[in-house]
Order: sequence, then structure tokens, then C-alpha cells
Amino acid sequence: MALDVEDLYRRFGPMVLRRCRRLLGDPDAADDAMHDVFVEICRRHTTLVDAGLSSLMYRTATNVCLNRMRSARRRPSEPAGDLLARIADADASVGQAEARSLLDRLLGREPESSATIAVLHLHDGLTLEQTAEIVGLSVSGVRKRLRRMQATLAELEAGP
Repeated sequence: MALDVEDLYRRFGPMVLRRCRRLLGDPDAADDAMHDVFVEICRRHTTLVDAGLSSLMYRTATNVCLNRMRSARRRPSEPAGDLLARIADADASVGQAEARSLLDRLLGREPESSATIAVLHLHDGLTLEQTAEIVGLSVSGVRKRLRRMQATLAELEAGP
């Protein structure tokens, strides 16, 4: 039996919007991302069951936002004036740029779900149990992914 997407929107829309706002930091981008979450749910609504929907909505919102952030890094949409101002201020943001580069290299070596795990546990402060439930892994699986990411990060920081 297919779920009523309009009912899902009423029930979970505020939670999804809060999640998108927290991750993206931009209200307009969060609104767009929230709608993308429900477009994704519409695509799959005939196969969804009314169990664990809160976790599904939360995980889908996280993935949509992470994908938007990845796309924005690949295709910056800043006007030329803003970009020039950032280049002029590059000395002040060298540390940030190095950290961003390190993070990009780290996540490039890991499955996409590892980025979701890191955001949920390290950024959002969810427990290992909560993170495991949302991503559909065991607690030991989540712990293993976090340890592997930590080891990879240590290798990257040590350099060649």
C-alpha cells in the first residue's frame, strides 16, 4: 500500500526543514533541499512502509544536503566580485582551506555513507546507537567506519 505523501509532508516537513537549515545554513537553500527530499520520497512512495519513516526522512534530508554541498564545491556559483574578495582574503583562510582540502581527500576515499555517519555523530552529536539506527548499520559497523576514517585522516595528515 502506497503512503500518502501529503500526510508525510505535514508530519515530517518541519523536521526535514530544521535538518536542512542546520546543515546548509541558508534558509533558501534549505527550503529547496526540503522539497528535494520530498521529491525523492515521492519517487519511492509506493515501496515505502509506515515504519521507521522518521529515520528515513532524517537520513534522506542529510544525504540531499550533503549532495548539495558536494555539488556547490564542484560548481561554485559565487559572483565574480565575491570570488575576488575571497581570493584577496586568502591569507586569512589558509588554515580553513587546508582543512577543507584534507576533508575532501578523506571523504574521497570513503563510501558516501561514511560522510553521513561522520556528520550525524561528530557534527550533530548523535550517539552511536542513534547514528546506527538512522544509517541502517550496527553500532559496531558505525564504530568501525569512524575508526577507519580516523586512521585515514592520520595517514593524510602525516603526509607522504
